[in-house]
Amino acid sequence: MKNKSYIGISFIVLLFGIWAVPKIVAKFQKSDLYLVGPVPAFELTDQNNKKISDKDYLGKAYVVEFFFSSCPTICPRMNQNMLQLQKEFYGKPDFGIASITIDPTTDTPEQLKAHAEQLGAKHYNWHFLTGDKAYIFKLAQTGFNLYAGENKNVAGGFEHSGMFALVDKEGNIRCRRDEFGNPILYYDGLEQPGIDMLKEDIKKLLEE
Repeated sequence: MKNKSYIGISFIVLLFGIWAVPKIVAKFQKSDLYLVGPVPAFELTDQNNKKISDKDYLGKAYVVEFFFSSCPTICPRMNQNMLQLQKEFYGKPDFGIASITIDPTTDTPEQLKAHAEQLGAKHYNWHFLTGDKAYIFKLAQTGFNLYAGENKNVAGGFEHSGMFALVDKEGNIRCRRDEFGNPILYYDGLEQPGIDMLKEDIKKLLEE
């Protein structure tokens, strides 16, 4: 009887193992998101006057935007959409946001801290980053391939992309594909459909 009981228990354990292992493996498999390429290396200063680099975001899925605090056009909408992401992933320590100013002359760490507080940015991995202007423009334009530049003829004096970049835990820019199978590269940071897609894809990266 003891041998039969032992065999029965062993069989149950074996069945559970066969069922459970694929579940565990699946959790850590790569998602179907397209790998655009490695995030450009960067080191900037955040709203708490702390040096933050791309290495500080390793182990986190995070979103990158280029903005400036006095922007009178698209930035307020972009920031509000970032607040949606903060709300969605507030309790996730492996989620983050990098909001990089393109007007570092105005956007000192002190100014960015006041802006973050006014906005309601509370996630501990949401860094508002500033640094040398030429460095930031190069980072935007040739690092992320997102447009940023000065234009005295437009409101606010600066122009920039309204797209968000999504970076995985290993420091790679990732994205989904469109209905034709082409990678979208970046996510629309202005319209709700883009934010909804971003929420779905952040969840995928958090599961990797």
